[in-house]
Amino acid sequence: MSKLFPLLVEVPIACFRQSHAREYAETYPVPPPATVYGMLLSCVGEVNRYQHIGVKLAIAMLSSPTKSTVIRTFRRFKKREISDPTNARPDFQELLTDTRFIVCVDSSQEKNSPTLQERLENAFTHPETIDRFGGLCLGESRDLVNSIQRFTISTDEYYEWLTQDPDGLLTLPYWVDHVGSRGTKWQRYRLELSSLNPRVWTQIKTD
Repeated sequence: MSKLFPLLVEVPIACFRQSHAREYAETYPVPPPATVYGMLLSCVGEVNRYQHIGVKLAIAMLSSPTKSTVIRTFRRFKKREISDPTNARPDFQELLTDTRFIVCVDSSQEKNSPTLQERLENAFTHPETIDRFGGLCLGESRDLVNSIQRFTISTDEYYEWLTQDPDGLLTLPYWVDHVGSRGTKWQRYRLELSSLNPRVWTQIKTD
């Protein structure tokens, strides 16, 4: 199984909502590894996000998404009755337009079989065998993926990789606790124009 499994992803409109955002829904400028991992699980029809713990992802931006702000209705369950009008209120949300990136998948440290890389390869070779539901999204269900396809790169080509850096200005989640924030795991990054190297890989794990 090849270590280098690149995919090209294009998303017209997306919001990678910052974990600490409250009324004003700010977006991360790039897709976090946790969000990309969720999209890949959806692509192969996997609903158990623990299934492919150990997989490594490398993300390189091909575009500089344009940021805009819209006003939309958010639902926050302050009252037990879901139809209570105080549960819905308008707030501002940031959106990104034209998000294009490469994601490379390395399943060499996964324990389960078939691995995520094997399942993705099968999804592109035999799409009729995939059992999944809903649209393929990157983040919110509204943010549909326009295109995901195999891509070819060489290890000496330069791209703007999301690179681990303890002094980086981007703090992004690689694992999200959907019940509470206590279990969410973070890593600091910076975007660096470079070839594929060990610092661009993020392992999906719960610790």
